[in-house]
Amino acid sequence: MSTTTSSTKPNIIIILADDMGFSDISCFGSEISTPNIDALSTNNDDPSSSKMRGMRFTQMYNCARCCPSRGTILTGMYPHQAGIGHMVYDAGVGPEYQGYLRDDVPTIAELLKRTYQRDSGKCREIGGGYKTYMVGKWHVGGEYPPDATHDWIQTTMGDETHPTPNQRGFDEFYGTLGGGGSYFQPPSLVRNDQVIRDVMPDDYYYTDAINDEACRMISNSCNDEHQQPFFMYVAHTAPHWPLHAPKKEINKHRGKYMKGWDDLRHKRHERLIQQNLIPSTWQCSPRDEHCQSWDEMDGKTQEWEDSRMAVYAAQISIMDEGIGRIIDTLRRTGSYENTVIFFLSDNGGCAEYLKENGEEGHWPEFYGGLTRDGKKIQVGNLQHLEPGGEDTFMSYDLPWANASNTPFRLFKSWVHEGGISTPFIVHWPKALFGTKNHDEICHSPWIMMDIVATCCELAGVPTPSNMEGESFLSVLRGEKNICRQSPLFWEHQGNCAVRSGKWKLVYRRSEEGDDDWEFYDMDSDRTELDNLAMVHQHKEKVEHMLQMWKDWAERVGVKQWPLHPIPDGEKDWSNLPWLW
Repeated sequence: MSTTTSSTKPNIIIILADDMGFSDISCFGSEISTPNIDALSTNNDDPSSSKMRGMRFTQMYNCARCCPSRGTILTGMYPHQAGIGHMVYDAGVGPEYQGYLRDDVPTIAELLKRTYQRDSGKCREIGGGYKTYMVGKWHVGGEYPPDATHDWIQTTMGDETHPTPNQRGFDEFYGTLGGGGSYFQPPSLVRNDQVIRDVMPDDYYYTDAINDEACRMISNSCNDEHQQPFFMYVAHTAPHWPLHAPKKEINKHRGKYMKGWDDLRHKRHERLIQQNLIPSTWQCSPRDEHCQSWDEMDGKTQEWEDSRMAVYAAQISIMDEGIGRIIDTLRRTGSYENTVIFFLSDNGGCAEYLKENGEEGHWPEFYGGLTRDGKKIQVGNLQHLEPGGEDTFMSYDLPWANASNTPFRLFKSWVHEGGISTPFIVHWPKALFGTKNHDEICHSPWIMMDIVATCCELAGVPTPSNMEGESFLSVLRGEKNICRQSPLFWEHQGNCAVRSGKWKLVYRRSEEGDDDWEFYDMDSDRTELDNLAMVHQHKEKVEHMLQMWKDWAERVGVKQWPLHPIPDGEKDWSNLPWLW
């Protein structure tokens, strides 16, 4: 039981990036400069100090996709238990796939706003004390088509199948209720319970707005006479498609990627080793089979590819600059020392292509509306267009996603390491994490639901008895040899995995559905290159872990994929994003 008192409870901020790969920030091997995020992992803000202020985790896992991960980080439960077993539509197969947060599962905001006290054997609710704020992407409250009208959104939000952040524990909310969309005129943008109908000004950029609104809320909270601690969830859309950024920011990165994705993967792999984040014995996974060799492309195509990655890099840099403003606000308000900051990504780099044939009726075309000045938005990776502008709607595509996920295999939506591995940083100046001799890098495996349990322990709030998350607060306090007690499980659109200790059993669903399970030793081969499934000495372990996964799947309500029969002549497009 925590001994945290109301006067010492820390403020808590969770910052979640969107579709950002394992090696996309510079303290995790990237060439993209992210000084503000990097500073969270070190004591660089006070070089004279003998104590650490931050810690990096190299084996933090997410849940492979935007909304399942968001369901998990908000509840401390597996996605299916939270009601987001696939995406935010109601699949009609049960509450596990209803597409919005379940009423019987509390959110972290609800948990931190209240505590419970036993009195004469009865449990009564008392004040928990946290003010709760959210900015950014909700995406766990039912479906919001990107072309939905303001009136439809205003009428629909808050109904039984479209719960809003304010209904699920947040005192204040600014952000988007749906998934991806324009950074210059975001769809489903609301403030609390009111749709924002305004045409955004010329200098509006959603990532900046998210960070600036976070700064405003922090300032207001710290100026409040009640002096309650606050919890804030900063849910970015960056660097999720579309590739949108101000031109002056894009130009800072142009030309840096003219040596191509193979060279980029090689250099990132080397830096990860130099930073002691991965051992030198882990080989970098080969270039993905669907990725063209850089040298096979002509110069004009290479320049266009360089410009796509430049926009992606700009999206991350802009997010980092805004996080710097959040940190500055904490310092200015005197709340920096006792604020715990968590930073991570919701899934690996995204290989989604965004079909570029322009045919009406294909799902990307629903994003093809009008710009603020009335121009038609052209959806797709069209090489005659320069990426980044408001009238374009592009992705950075599979080859650059392959580089984002260095050194791992596969992408967002899969549960091989490339899809579920996130850079993870925890920063808490007041705690100081022990001395400089203490290892500021944690290499044991955890999963994002554990953040919820950790936040509850930090706040002195009891967790529900059925919460799947486990607190890693003892790791932050410098205790040695602390490991998660329970195995980790995944399932997303038929891709399945279980991690138990150093062993991982993983299945990649193909269109034919007949692929075999793979078995890897994560200590020696986390890049998943040496499949041990057919090695006789591991047969019993493989069978045991497969049964563990089946038991878990039954317990949390996993349904067989596809959830509904595929029509004759159609494909299961879910696992073919390079053809979308």
